[in-house]
Amino acid sequence: MLEFSDEEVAEARRVNRRLEWMPRFRAPMPWDRLLVQTMIAATQHVMPRHDRTVTISTRAIDHRGVRVRLRVLKPQGRSHGVYVDYHGGGWSVGNARMDDPVNLRIAQRCGMTVVSVDYGLMPRVSLQRIIAECTAAADWVFSHGEREFGARDVFMGGESAGAHLAACAALGLKGSRADFDRLKGIVLFYGAFDLTATPSARRAGPDSLVLHGPSLREGLQKLTPGLTDAERRSPELSPLYADLTGMPPAIILVGTLDPLLDDSRMLAERWREQGGEAELVVAPEAPHAFNRLMTRMARRTNAHVRRWLQERLAARAEPAAAE
Repeated sequence: MLEFSDEEVAEARRVNRRLEWMPRFRAPMPWDRLLVQTMIAATQHVMPRHDRTVTISTRAIDHRGVRVRLRVLKPQGRSHGVYVDYHGGGWSVGNARMDDPVNLRIAQRCGMTVVSVDYGLMPRVSLQRIIAECTAAADWVFSHGEREFGARDVFMGGESAGAHLAACAALGLKGSRADFDRLKGIVLFYGAFDLTATPSARRAGPDSLVLHGPSLREGLQKLTPGLTDAERRSPELSPLYADLTGMPPAIILVGTLDPLLDDSRMLAERWREQGGEAELVVAPEAPHAFNRLMTRMARRTNAHVRRWLQERLAARAEPAAAE
C-alpha cells in the first residue's frame, strides 16, 4: 500500500492554503465553457515539445455506428499493452491532449501505447452519447488494438469525469465482449460513481477545494435532465450500482479532502464484496485532482500507478516466458 511521509503531508497542507484562494470548479455556463476551452488551447499551444521517444498522432474512427477521435501515444519498440485513457473536465470541458503529461510517462516507463479518447462534450451531446462514444472507443481497441499496436492486453483509466467514463465503458464491454478477460486492470482517480451524489458529495460545503461543494449535487443532476434519482442510479449511468462480478483488478485513488471521497470508498468496497481485487489509495490532506499538483505526493502517486500497471504487465509476461 502507498503511504505518505509527514513531510509530504505538510507540503500538501501548504499547497491547500494557496488553493483556498483559487476559484472552485462548478458546472460551467456556455460562456464559461468557451473561456475554459480557450484557456486550455492556449496553454497547450505553448507546452514544451514531447519526448521524441513517443510518437503522438490523432485519428478519427467509425466503430459500431459511432464516430470518435483518438489521440495515440506510441512508445518506441514493442508495446506491452494498450492503455485507454479518458480525460476529466466535468463532462463539459477539456480534451485528450491535456492528459499528455501523465500519458507520456505511462507510454515511456510502462512501454504501453496510450489511446486517449476525445469524446464529445456536454451540452452539445448528452451524457448517454458520451458514454456510447467512450464504450465504442474501448471496443475498437479490443477489436483492432492487437493489429494496430501489437499488444493484446488492455488497461483502462481516467480522472474525475474520466474515471466515471472509464468505469461505464468497462461495464459496457463486460456485457458485450466474449474476450473481456483481456482487460487486465482499471485505474480510477477520484471519480463520480453515483450520479445522485454520495454522502460526502451531499455534505460538501463552500470550503471544499477545487470543486464547488454547494453546487455539486445539482451539477450531477444536470448531467441527466428529466431523470429521477432512481433512474440516475441505473448501472449504465452510476457504476456504483452495477454488477461488478468479473471485473478486472482496479486501483482507486482519492484524497481525504475530495467531496467525491465516498464515491471511491464505496466503489472499492463493492468491488471487493463482489469478488474483485481493488486497491484503495486515500491520500491525506489531498483535494480533488491532487495528482496534478506540483507536489511530492502527486509525483509518488502517479509513480505508484505506473508500478501497479507494470506489475500486471510483468505478471502477464511470466507465464508466456515459462512456455
